[in-house]
Amino acid sequence: MSASPRRCCSTRRGANVADPTIYLFDGFNLLHAGGYEGVDQLVDQLASFVALQGARGVVVFDGHGQDVTRGPLEVRYAPDADTLIERLAAEHRDRASVCLVSSDLMIRETSGREVRKLSSKTFLRDLTDAGREEAPLGYLADRLDEETRARLERLRRGEKD
Repeated sequence: MSASPRRCCSTRRGANVADPTIYLFDGFNLLHAGGYEGVDQLVDQLASFVALQGARGVVVFDGHGQDVTRGPLEVRYAPDADTLIERLAAEHRDRASVCLVSSDLMIRETSGREVRKLSSKTFLRDLTDAGREEAPLGYLADRLDEETRARLERLRRGEKD
């Protein structure tokens, strides 16, 4: 393991900045910026991201819903998501490295100087670029059509064709 700090997927190339230990995500802001099919798809991707970073995350949505935890990611709902995100940033910024992901300028300005801020589009662009860089090359499954993959899966499970 390298002694140098890990880079956040959204840290500029070559920067020597340690990764955040907690990410605060503006849920609906990211949902709309990324063109996701729904909340579950976004939450799954964010849960994978924070797990791979070895960090924790909180994604906050406006409105009512069930607060849940998916691995290191908390999914929270609040009548005013901006207020909760600002409060979480204030609570954590003195004892953790915080990264706030939102394109809402008001939240970004009121979260404090200690908090790293990224726009939703920047975060999603870098997240996509990081995924592309880490994608395994040359897997046979990547070159098979859907029908062939389905037949092989049935064979693997011991099912008849």
